[in-house]
Amino acid sequence: MRILQINTEKTWRGGERQTFYTLRGLAAAGVQVELLCRAGAPLVERASALPVRVHPVSGQLGALSFLAGCKGRYDVLHAQTAKGQSLAAFTKPAHRTPLVYTRRVDFRPSGLPARIKYRMTNQIVAISQAIADILADFGLPDVPVIPSAVLPTPAGIEPIALETRIRAQLGLGHKRIIGAIAALVEHKDPLTMVEAVAKLRGLRGDDFAFLHFGDGPLLEQAKSRAKELGLAGTYHFMGFSPQVIDYLRIFQVFVMSSREEGLGSTVLDAFLEGIPVASTEAGGLKELVAGRGLLAPVGDAAALAAAMSRLLDEPDLRADVVAKARAYVTAHHDLDRLCQEYISLYKTLIGNKSRHDGR
Repeated sequence: MRILQINTEKTWRGGERQTFYTLRGLAAAGVQVELLCRAGAPLVERASALPVRVHPVSGQLGALSFLAGCKGRYDVLHAQTAKGQSLAAFTKPAHRTPLVYTRRVDFRPSGLPARIKYRMTNQIVAISQAIADILADFGLPDVPVIPSAVLPTPAGIEPIALETRIRAQLGLGHKRIIGAIAALVEHKDPLTMVEAVAKLRGLRGDDFAFLHFGDGPLLEQAKSRAKELGLAGTYHFMGFSPQVIDYLRIFQVFVMSSREEGLGSTVLDAFLEGIPVASTEAGGLKELVAGRGLLAPVGDAAALAAAMSRLLDEPDLRADVVAKARAYVTAHHDLDRLCQEYISLYKTLIGNKSRHDGR
């Protein structure tokens, strides 16, 4: 079985981490797996440490050329991003290889190009039921759900040492530390996050600090709004960090303010690390966090602030949601389970193609 994973993003976000996990799991299961990716992207360095062949390309034209010329080299192409799906779908007349696409976003596809590329895709997979429901509304019923996987991340620095350093660096004293790990982009709704932190300070004063790890086009707008709300010394924009899970371990509450979210892979990390979660109900977050954290309506800064405050103040509630979250993530987001589901799916597509070609 020869499988090509496709992810040509320049960044290192949830989709790229899941691509890396899938490569790792498939290789461990004995699958011959390769990766088509963007040269110079973080995924290249990480994937190069795995027993997989990596094909870096300089841009989308390079990816199109590679895919158009790969007829007969792979049994299945697996696009891990919408861009990868487009590249593989529109070169399908040349490579004629079964195509799988894992959809991670929770907005409805639209337009003729989307309908064409979905028609050219042999199997769609959703990472949450919320996404599967959106695809059903688009005219694609019975899309299987294969949730994202999560793995323990070795500590680059011990949490106590890191927390001591951060407290000294930011002058936090004994303030409680809460925070977010999220790109500053529209669908993550960082402005609602800023508003929620301002309302949290109104509820409880200056007994906490908020650390926001991530970068993006809304960074300056979020900084400006935080300044207007007088959050200097409370809301700290920490930028991008490749070792961000180390910082997650020093949070007393992990927060997501998303307006749209396919699943929320960093929530899985919080679950695994025993960090209680306060989140909006966006997309797959509702099914993921319900009963295992506290939820607030999308865009409702006051409700999100109240959820954060409860998780800071109610130790019994914290212990309950942490225990339920850890049990859930261990049972349902295992990498071996994810890879076996994909291997079964690949085998079905290969079998279908063989029967079709034999006619």
